[in-house]
Amino acid sequence: MEMNLHTTKLELIQWLSTIDNPSILKKVLAIRNNEKEDHWERLSALEKESINKGIEDADAGKLNDHDQARKIYGKWL
Repeated sequence: MEMNLHTTKLELIQWLSTIDNPSILKKVLAIRNNEKEDHWERLSALEKESINKGIEDADAGKLNDHDQARKIYGKWL
């Protein structure tokens, strides 16, 4: 059964409030801090170039719909 986002958040808040293990809390904080990081600086020049090319293509309207993308890239999905 799939929970909704609000219920999941409330369950996590409740669970976090009961944790006494500093090691687990450090891991949770590391996850949170990792989400705040700007990962752009960690990308290679080739990755940045590829992302920028994709943005340019999207801005120019050079897009494939979902069905066409699945046909092209389906073997990797």
